[in-house]
Amino acid sequence: MKKMKLFWLFLVLALVGTSLNAAELKIGVVNAGAVLEKSPQKAQALARLEKEFSSRSSMLEKKHKALRSKQEQLAKDGAILGADERKLKERAILSDQRELKRLQDEYSEDLSIRRNEELRKLEKDIAQTIVELAKKESYDLVIYQGVIFASDKVDMSDKVLELLKAR
Repeated sequence: MKKMKLFWLFLVLALVGTSLNAAELKIGVVNAGAVLEKSPQKAQALARLEKEFSSRSSMLEKKHKALRSKQEQLAKDGAILGADERKLKERAILSDQRELKRLQDEYSEDLSIRRNEELRKLEKDIAQTIVELAKKESYDLVIYQGVIFASDKVDMSDKVLELLKAR
C-alpha cells in the first residue's frame, strides 16, 4: 500500500513538474504553405523562370501555328492533290506533330525541373529565416512543416514573411 501511495505521489509530482517546464517553453509555428505563397521571393523566382523559358515557349507556339496551318492547307487542297502528293504531305504533318509533341514534353520537363530547383532554394531561404528569427527571439521550439493546427498565439508566419520581404 505504501508503494502505491509513493507511486501516485511520484506520478503527480512528475506531471506537475512537466507542466511547469512546458509553461516556460517558447514555442512557435510557421505555416509553410502560407509563407511560400506570400513570399516576394516566390514571385521573383516565377518571373525568372518565365523569362528563362519565354523564348522556348514562343518557339513552340510558332511551331504549333505552322502545323495547324499545314493541316488546314491539306484539308483545303486535299481534294485536288494526287494520292502520292497527299500521302507525302500527311506524312510530313505526322512527323511535325511528333516533333512538336517531343519538344513540348522536353519543355514541360525542363520547366518542372527548374521550378523545383527554384522552390528548393526558396524553402532553404525560408528555413534559414525561421532559424534566424527563432534565435533572435529566443524560441525553444519552432514547428515549420506538418502542422495540423496552431493558435494565433504561437503562429510566427507573419514575422517570417516580414523578414523575407525585408531581404
